[in-house]
Amino acid sequence: MILLLAYGAVLLSFASGLLALMMNQRQMLLELSQYWIKKFPDSYKFGRSLLENSLKERRYPHALRQAVFVLLGLSGVFAILAGLSVMIGKDAVTDQLSLGLPWLPWHVRFDCLSGFFFLIIGIAVSAVSLYGPGYVHAYDESQHPFAVLGLFTGLFVAGMLLVLLADDAFFFMIAWELMSVASYFLVAFQHENSANRRAAFLYLLMAEVGALAIILAFGVLASFSDGFTFDALRESKLSVTWASIAFVLALLGFGMKAGIVPVHVWLPEAHPVAPSHISALMSGVMLKVALYGLIRFCFDLLGDVHWQWGVVLLILGTLSALGGILYAMMQPNLKRLLAYSSVENIGIIFMVLGLSMIFMANGYPQLAALGFLAALFHAFNHALFKNLLFLGAGIIHHKTHELNIDMMGGLIKKMPKTSVLFLVGCMSISSLPLFNGFVSEWLAFQTALQVDVLDNGVLRSLIPVAAAALALTAALSAACFVKVFGLIFLGQPRSRNCAKAHEVQDQGMLAGPALLAGLCFFIGIFPGVIIYLINSVSGQLLGQTLPNDSALGWLWLAPVSAEQASYSPPLVLIGALIAGCISFWYLRLNPETALRKAETWDCGFGSVTPRMQYTSSAFTMPIRRIFAKAWIIDEQINKDMQGAMNQDVAAVHYQLHIQDHSWPHLYQPIAQAVNNLAKQVGRIQTGNIRTYLGYSFATLLLLLWVIS
Repeated sequence: MILLLAYGAVLLSFASGLLALMMNQRQMLLELSQYWIKKFPDSYKFGRSLLENSLKERRYPHALRQAVFVLLGLSGVFAILAGLSVMIGKDAVTDQLSLGLPWLPWHVRFDCLSGFFFLIIGIAVSAVSLYGPGYVHAYDESQHPFAVLGLFTGLFVAGMLLVLLADDAFFFMIAWELMSVASYFLVAFQHENSANRRAAFLYLLMAEVGALAIILAFGVLASFSDGFTFDALRESKLSVTWASIAFVLALLGFGMKAGIVPVHVWLPEAHPVAPSHISALMSGVMLKVALYGLIRFCFDLLGDVHWQWGVVLLILGTLSALGGILYAMMQPNLKRLLAYSSVENIGIIFMVLGLSMIFMANGYPQLAALGFLAALFHAFNHALFKNLLFLGAGIIHHKTHELNIDMMGGLIKKMPKTSVLFLVGCMSISSLPLFNGFVSEWLAFQTALQVDVLDNGVLRSLIPVAAAALALTAALSAACFVKVFGLIFLGQPRSRNCAKAHEVQDQGMLAGPALLAGLCFFIGIFPGVIIYLINSVSGQLLGQTLPNDSALGWLWLAPVSAEQASYSPPLVLIGALIAGCISFWYLRLNPETALRKAETWDCGFGSVTPRMQYTSSAFTMPIRRIFAKAWIIDEQINKDMQGAMNQDVAAVHYQLHIQDHSWPHLYQPIAQAVNNLAKQVGRIQTGNIRTYLGYSFATLLLLLWVIS
């Protein structure tokens, strides 16, 4: 039954894509609809009336869009049910499908780890299914056909689900490529823009390089085993050298898809140009599928982890977390800022996974389980609040036609419901108490604070530095999203579009983010629900659960022991409500402290205008000065002078361009080397038939020598 739910999720996502493809077959749909109504006149009234209205009003696109997203939503519901069922049951279910190669059918395995990521995908897809119909309604069907968008969305979701079900390397790579290629077409959906085509090409290029690395990693395991099934790969006996080679290849392949520094450059290019609900799925869900692949490969297939691997993950995660949030702070483009923020959060997850490996290799399996739980919990939380923020960004873009936060402002009065939902996302991603992001980062800190049990002096010095970097990352993240919310929703409108903006009318576009916002708050107050589920994943994969299971009740959370640290979200909520009520009474209801309204102080310069407000670059200027070496900064200030001897300043022109260090120091040298190599290889193309015959003769002699 559990596996049927998982299969149902995959088939429904496929069906949504195929139904979207039928958007181009309107005449056929018309005939089928008329035949259905005549053949079954007493059928279900709602479906019949929907078809009749569609036929009368010729609303095929609208009705089909609704049906496509209904199927996608059902896929998400089935995925949620399948994930919850397998995690509660704590049993692994296996199967074989008569597909693939004649000698290698597709092997399927659905266990707690797969179920947890099924749950993540299901929640995100369910929210997108509510949000999608209203969002895609704005697209011009002639220029951006929904058939293409719906088809590849369904294939994309199906590919991610199949990756989680794969139990052999061949099936895994087919599903992985389906996910990658489908998402490439989604990134290139608005291909009339050159920036979109460039981002899509970069994404596809790095996705295929990563896929080659994953294939090589599987190849290393397969060379020491009897087959390509995961059961056979688990039995492979590798030396430390070969195991480390396989780990590095897997880290490169899965880390490239996850967006870990320095192979992250595709992420801030691809996510901003995709449709917003696709950006939400890519950033909130697809990155987690890459995380699943790394966990499956390292903790399951390789089995014996080494502390050196954990150090690598810890260092890369620290660089990604700190670098990601620093680059996010400098971005004026909202979706690009959110994409860099995903780099930061993936870095946090990698940091804690590295801690889990270090504790596991040093003989502390329960502390390893704590780190493993913190990593998966943050992956779950990131999927919630990052999907919420991208969907919120889509609403803002939909109503203002702006993504530059320097051109926004004052939207809290124009879009009050959206502002509340977006505020929940900002507070969650800033790791503030009462929201889910705080709990997972608190667990990450609790993992790092157990460093005193280790005997290795290098690790005892390195881990506190990483913990300090995590604390700095959390502070910078809070500052970043204070900037985001303040510049977008507070103050005065900075553009005409923002001044004319109004709340979105489609209730589905608000229902999807509202679902995610509610979960962010609920999980923040009752984290034990998800911790219980993740504990089953840890028990099945690592053979260990949290050190202090008895203190994981609904009221108190004490992962190690109540004497060391504990946290009670319900009590914090009660304290916050009491403080809020007292403040409201004192400031609003107490006559002695009644508020009065007055004009904003204009510093003697006359009326306040939107041009006097802080911009993104002005807000981040102090941080830019402190961490100047973190970016390549091109800052130019030009003045137009006038008057006698050009002593008066007529206008000031300010330009700021910030570049990622990865481009000039890593990728441009690689690109130049490839171009030079291609020129050298191109010299063998002489155009002379005798030369080509000589090449063939030399190749034949070489092959005969090798065979002999």
